[in-house]
Amino acid sequence: MEKKDLGFRLVTGAFALVLILIVCAIGWELTRQSMLSIRQFGLAFWRTETWDPVAGEFGALPFIWGTLYSSVLALAIATPIALGIAVFISELCPARLRQPLVFLTELLAAIPSIVYGLWGIFVLVPAVRALETSLPDTLRRLPIFTGPPLGLGMLSAALVLAIMVIPFTSSVAREVLKSVPAAQREGAYALGATRFEAIRAALFFARTGIVGAVMLGFGRALGETMAVTMVIGNNPQATLSLFAPQYTMAAVIANEFTEAADALYLSALVEIGLVLFIITLIVNSLSRLLIWSMAKSGVAVQTAEPAAAPLAGAA
Repeated sequence: MEKKDLGFRLVTGAFALVLILIVCAIGWELTRQSMLSIRQFGLAFWRTETWDPVAGEFGALPFIWGTLYSSVLALAIATPIALGIAVFISELCPARLRQPLVFLTELLAAIPSIVYGLWGIFVLVPAVRALETSLPDTLRRLPIFTGPPLGLGMLSAALVLAIMVIPFTSSVAREVLKSVPAAQREGAYALGATRFEAIRAALFFARTGIVGAVMLGFGRALGETMAVTMVIGNNPQATLSLFAPQYTMAAVIANEFTEAADALYLSALVEIGLVLFIITLIVNSLSRLLIWSMAKSGVAVQTAEPAAAPLAGAA
């Protein structure tokens, strides 16, 4: 038995080592290919807004801003909807409707991103344009609502991303809620809780997994390319406006990589990929630390679980 455990640990350790080496190799290659841009611009590449390939001036701040802004905005829109879908399917949905709804939500995840982009162009962009033109002039003077009435902009990109993120987040959150022990709900009912309070107790117990589901959706939004490229407007500027055309890191690499006419231009694009790689690592590392800290704080809840079952039996 001990030999089997030792062999299993060696195999899993080898797989983990291989994954670490792959991540390091990706980071090394991106760094090597972007050294010309790194030597030329240094840290100014991260904080300047000028992107002029003709003049040889490159700054990634508009792309970093557009990527984070669109992803956070999409997450703010998608998370309540995704959690609502997960709670309804796992806790409230009639049994005969559960499987059709699960199929429909998973079907959304199977749609190619280019199809979402086409749908965004023909449906979302006109809707956002109509919304912008219908706003009163007093609101359109605010920095968050300024911009030409094109429909192409940050709001369209965030809405497309939110729709693409919902099936991933809701599917993982639904599976997490299904894994909550029945004793948690039974204990809540035994203490006189309503159905809403029992669901809230289940959500509290599963909060670590739900955070993981939300972060999975965030990672999905950070790296999305085609759908965002088609509706965001592709204008390298950093602004708070929801209606102004902006740009993301993945979109600028997809649009301009084949057009890079000199070594510095190509190196700057590769450095944008390196920046996206670093941001993804930072986000995933912070989310993992958050999940670990929440898991430690949840030990008290898990140790209290055996006390909940006698209460249910006594009732």
